[in-house]
Amino acid sequence: MVKKLKAMAGSAKGDSQLAAAIKDSAQQIWLAGLGAYSKAQEEGHKVFNALVKEGNSIQKRTMRITEDKVSEVTSRVGKLAGGLQKQANGTWDKLETVFEERVERALARLGVPTNKEIGDLTRRVEQLTASVQKLSGGRAVKKTAAPRKRVAKKVAKA
Repeated sequence: MVKKLKAMAGSAKGDSQLAAAIKDSAQQIWLAGLGAYSKAQEEGHKVFNALVKEGNSIQKRTMRITEDKVSEVTSRVGKLAGGLQKQANGTWDKLETVFEERVERALARLGVPTNKEIGDLTRRVEQLTASVQKLSGGRAVKKTAAPRKRVAKKVAKA
């Protein structure tokens, strides 16, 4: 087409032929555009539906992958939280043990008997009581009342 147009451009008679050829070429371009537009209208609906279908498929795959990742992350965080909780519980247990040991040492320095020592003494007193009853011929030994704790009275200030 371009060669034809160049050949026509060389002569006067070619000027009118050139104009006709350009007009003809423009007409063909216009018709090709109309044909493309018509084809796009016909095929556009099909292409649009195909794109919607493909987009829906991609969205489903993306959602599935996202849910899997969220599940994986949730599982990892749960395991991590469980580990941290175990570690924290272990730390509290150690702290409690240290506290109990320190209180026990402080009470020992003050001369306060421990529960174990009081239990041992109670068992020993029960054994001795049984031995005394056996030796006294089965007579009941009169129990002495435990000394009462003195309650300090508050003195009202005038």
